[in-house]
Amino acid sequence: MKLALSGNEAAAYAMKHINPDVVPAFPITPQTEIMHNFAGFVADGEVDTEMILVESEHSAMSAAVGAASAGARVMTATSANGLALMFEIVYIAASTRLPIVMTVVNRALSGPINIHCDHSDSMGCRDSGWIQIYSENAQEVYDNIIIGMKLAEDMKIRLPVMVCQDGFITSHSIDVVEPLEPETVKNFIGEHKAIYPLLDVENPVTYGPLDLYDYYFEHKRQQVDAMWYVKPTLRQIFADFSKISGRAYDIIEKYFVDDADQVIVTMSSTAGTAKAEVDELRKKGQKAGLLKIKLFRPFPYEEVSEALKNAKHIAVLDRSLSFGADAPLYSEIKSALYNQNKKICSYVFGLGGRDINLEDIKKVFSEIQKLDNTCHDIRFIGLRD
Repeated sequence: MKLALSGNEAAAYAMKHINPDVVPAFPITPQTEIMHNFAGFVADGEVDTEMILVESEHSAMSAAVGAASAGARVMTATSANGLALMFEIVYIAASTRLPIVMTVVNRALSGPINIHCDHSDSMGCRDSGWIQIYSENAQEVYDNIIIGMKLAEDMKIRLPVMVCQDGFITSHSIDVVEPLEPETVKNFIGEHKAIYPLLDVENPVTYGPLDLYDYYFEHKRQQVDAMWYVKPTLRQIFADFSKISGRAYDIIEKYFVDDADQVIVTMSSTAGTAKAEVDELRKKGQKAGLLKIKLFRPFPYEEVSEALKNAKHIAVLDRSLSFGADAPLYSEIKSALYNQNKKICSYVFGLGGRDINLEDIKKVFSEIQKLDNTCHDIRFIGLRD
């Protein structure tokens, strides 16, 4: 079955097919439509979810932590300033090893106030201990949420997952989506198993205790180990998902990369724009390629290094800044290639939702062909003088 769905509607459908126990939520543009749609499923009795309408995003994540600690399967969603308001509890969710799945509809952080897309919100949480998966289109949003739920609950991992999509560009654009049968999704993710639930009064546990220097360091090390289990586990989940959906994924996607001289590296919806330009340049005989980063945390250093080993010129396109430092994705790519003599350049684009088009991508490919060495300054795409 094929449906015409926006990215937000696709997210709501995925949540419907997962049928979580608890969903705490607070509205914020451009995420609100996810919860509007899911609230309809709750009202119509199509899910068994307890949906909790709270007074803020801080409360939404607090309720998510409480419900997950009690043993529930929990999901939520947010954007931008809402994610920033959750910040304290986002760290607690990860540190407490709670498998919460949250859709983040990427939006620029204030100020000034802006409701359109960039990645400053999720990039601000990149060291919070959450797994981060980025989606190119509505189909990937649907698939990644289901995959993310199975990944979060894996016993070797037990970490929360952010599934990111570009605000308005993906969230409000209609695309063709092929959802799975609800029973197929149920069998794929499996029955939820409560691990050390607070409500098990026969085996009492404590959540959120004071954790000083006698144990805190060891607990952080356990989070490190859990994060490094993600890549092999996710690859197996991708393989299993392909069997039920016919859609194959990996933690990175190589698009004409193996023989490419010039490669653009980027994430989310911009990868689709770049693919179209790669197709045009290939028709003209230019060896252009695209490397799409799907899994940003944990970062796939080895896979990126191997994928880009033949590339002569590389442009990394970030939709966010790190003030006083390299842009986030560029910083990781540069680290992955530290022992390779590559000509690599950092580009920042699309802040606050500014468009990036085929001409912009073509210009980047043209510029990096002429690189003599690595750029040490950020170049900006579509910035007025």
